[in-house]
Order: sequence, then structure tokens, then C-alpha cells
Amino acid sequence: MSRETGPVEAGGGDGVEANTRRLEAGIETDFSDKMSYGSYLALDTLLSAQQPVSGHHDEMLFIIQHQTSELWLKLMLHELRAVRLQLASDNLRAAMKGVARIKHIQRSLTEQWSVLATLTPSEYAQFRGELGSASGFQSYQYRAVEFMLGNKNAAMLKVFEANPPAQAMLAKILAQTSIYDEFVQLLARRGFAVPAELLERDVSKAHVFNAELMEAIRVVYESPDDYWDLYEACEELVDLEDNFQLWRFRHVRTVNRIIGMKRGTGGSSGVGFLQRALDLVFFPELYAVRTEIGN
Repeated sequence: MSRETGPVEAGGGDGVEANTRRLEAGIETDFSDKMSYGSYLALDTLLSAQQPVSGHHDEMLFIIQHQTSELWLKLMLHELRAVRLQLASDNLRAAMKGVARIKHIQRSLTEQWSVLATLTPSEYAQFRGELGSASGFQSYQYRAVEFMLGNKNAAMLKVFEANPPAQAMLAKILAQTSIYDEFVQLLARRGFAVPAELLERDVSKAHVFNAELMEAIRVVYESPDDYWDLYEACEELVDLEDNFQLWRFRHVRTVNRIIGMKRGTGGSSGVGFLQRALDLVFFPELYAVRTEIGN
């Protein structure tokens, strides 16, 4: 091709430039009275929800990071509700299918921290003061996920007094069985020696380690061929908790990387407060039993 002739046209000179894909005849182009991709996803609403309060370039990253996390948390809650119902209905296979999906959601949430970690301390300092008292600690969806996994804490409801719908949603979940409560009840229905106090306990409080329950779970682990679906379910739940702890750890490290040991915008001690969450366990018997296997 010479400089004078310009780009070679594809299709024998039909007006479509080289290296350009032509539209096929059947592709829709008129959406004046049809639902489009953008209208189905409400993209005008979604993409207008990023409203920086400072003029700093990096605030957009900060907002999108947290908004996308909230979308993933919404989906996780959707799946956890289904898992809880499936366990209550003795449909263990369907419940574990839901757990498998949740694990992939957790992976996406954890990987997102690497994007936020590109925010340097000096960049964040340019707009951190504009956030006021806003903090991820106030994420009611995150708190709902913790409640559904079993980390119940009624004191957290006070944080949401200014948001009655969120507080009501959390109060409802607080009063319901967690997915671990439902798994324990399923074990009892299968004939395992689950102590009565666990089946009748106050489910608004966090589950704590029970030695008798661990012994029941030990039976599953020592005879996996006899209880394969339960054995597999135990390991899926361990994956779920491991993933959650990994998310917590990445959170701590990212916060430490960006603000060091400063106090959180929501009034917490910051990194120290987040680190203490790593000591909280959802399914303690599933970890404790590992010490007993083979003894």
C-alpha cells in the first residue's frame, strides 16, 4: 500500500476498512422500543453512582472498590440465604453447590484488595479527610454475611440506628439460625450425637466451641467413606471460613499499607481493631477436630 492510496478496504471495496469487523445483518441496532443491555442493567443509574467528594483523581478508585465489594456482598447474601434453606430442607448437595459459588465470590472480593493497594499513603491523604466518619465498618451487608456465617453480635445493631431498614434486616438475621446452626441440626437429623443445648440454643449469640459436637464431627472424618457427603460438606465449610479469613487478612494488610496505624475514619483503632477479627472463628469444631484425627 502506498501513502497515496490510503487503507485497503475489506470485502472488495465495500466501504469497510481493513481490520474492522462488519456488523452482521441480524444484529439489533434500534432500541427505541426494545430492552437493551444498558437498560437491563440500569447502567445509567449504576454508572452515575460514583460521586467523588474531592477533586482528587484517586478517589474514583476508592469509591468503585467499595461499591463493587457491596455488589459482591449482595450476591453472597443471596446465595447464603439459599444455602441456609437448602440445609434446613436436608438438600445437602444443593447447599454445597451454593457454597461453591460463594467461594468464587470470595476469591473475587479478596483479589480486589490488590487494586486498592495501589493507592499510596500520600494519595489517600489528599481526600481521606473528606470522608468524615464514613467507614467500611458501617457496611450492613458485610455484617449480615458475618451473622449468616455465625459471628452474631447484637451490639453491632447500634451502628445502624440511623438506617432503620438496614437495622431491621440485621435484626432479622440475628434472630435466625446461621448456616452452621443448620448444618449442626442436619447432623442431628442424620443420627449423630449432637448435644441438645446446641439444638435449643439462643441463635442470636455467636456459636462457641462444643467438645461433644467435635466428637460427632470426628466420626465423619474417621469414616469418610460412610459419610462422604457430610465429609465433603465439612471441607467445603472449612474452605468458606479459610477464604473469609484470607479476605480479613488482606484487608488488614491493605489498610496497614495505606494508613499505617492511624485510627479508622469510623472511630475504631484501625489496624489493631481489624487484626482482632482474625481471632474470630465461625466453625470451631471443624478446625479442632484436626488435632484429634489419628490420635
